[in-house]
Amino acid sequence: MKKSGVLIYLFIFSLFIAACGGTTEKTNTKPNGATEEKENEEQNLIDEAQAIVFGTGGTSGTYYPIGGALKPIFEQSDYIKNVTVAATGASVANIQNIQDGINQFAIVMSDVAYDALNGTGQFVNNKVDLKAFAGMYQNVVQVVATKDSAIQSIDDLKGKKVGVGKVGSGVEQSALKVLEAAGLIYDDLSKVTHTGYADSVQEMKNGNLDAAFFTSGIPNSNITDLMQSVDITFVEIKGEVASKLMEKYPFYKENNIPAGDEVKYSLDNEVKTVGIQNMLVVPSNLKDELVYDLAKHYYEYLGSEGVSVGALKQLNRNDIAKGLIAPIHPGAEMFYKEQGMLE
Repeated sequence: MKKSGVLIYLFIFSLFIAACGGTTEKTNTKPNGATEEKENEEQNLIDEAQAIVFGTGGTSGTYYPIGGALKPIFEQSDYIKNVTVAATGASVANIQNIQDGINQFAIVMSDVAYDALNGTGQFVNNKVDLKAFAGMYQNVVQVVATKDSAIQSIDDLKGKKVGVGKVGSGVEQSALKVLEAAGLIYDDLSKVTHTGYADSVQEMKNGNLDAAFFTSGIPNSNITDLMQSVDITFVEIKGEVASKLMEKYPFYKENNIPAGDEVKYSLDNEVKTVGIQNMLVVPSNLKDELVYDLAKHYYEYLGSEGVSVGALKQLNRNDIAKGLIAPIHPGAEMFYKEQGMLE
């Protein structure tokens, strides 16, 4: 009898313990308030980790190595399966690829993004729904001419042989706008070549071009290379040309290349020109959780000792959400607000 009494007691006690355990399970909440349902949703997103294509630019420019540097950073995210860094025709092609669902991430110039958002320029009657992920360094419009050409101003490009960048590139878009501000069109030039940086430099070395547009960070290694063998002049964008340009296109800002800076061409005199902010952009339908996590990894990377690309080293990570032409993606916006970078 004693034995059966003990067994009955143990059976009742085990039922009590099970009941307590069940109650605890139903009310389980994470310290930050996330329910198990929310946790399961996040786990599903991780299980469905996405492969993304990162549109950059030509392999000789600045965009491509930036993509290479950010690839392993973004692949640290549980939401990312892998990142493919794609060499492209740069800004215009990248936005078109985002519109077509080919790219899920890209670097573009603000002027091209402005056209895409407003259905102007190469995007006439073709507005693109894209979102800003983060701001980057400024692309400085650098117009370089051989000294033998006697080109001293943008007006002097009339009747000259000029390289304007690859067709559809952000470089060409800048060239068109700067020429427009000076009252010039392609027909006013004796020759127009749609050459990338490396080819423009080679053509100038060979005497086939008088000048070329380079819209990039400073220094541009291709210009540095040209300076080793050809005497050149940096053609300033200033005065009325600069005023007209900035009035019509608000994404242009004054930018001066300083004199005496060994890193920036070691110029004898300051060069007045204009610059355009580069941006990282994403399609508007990219999941908020994924974009939030990428913004977190990007922000942390910029504050680390591991930044290897010069264009990224010059960034203040607390400014990457400021002054953007495009609306910020909700996922990135949430992260930036948490950091106190946005109100």
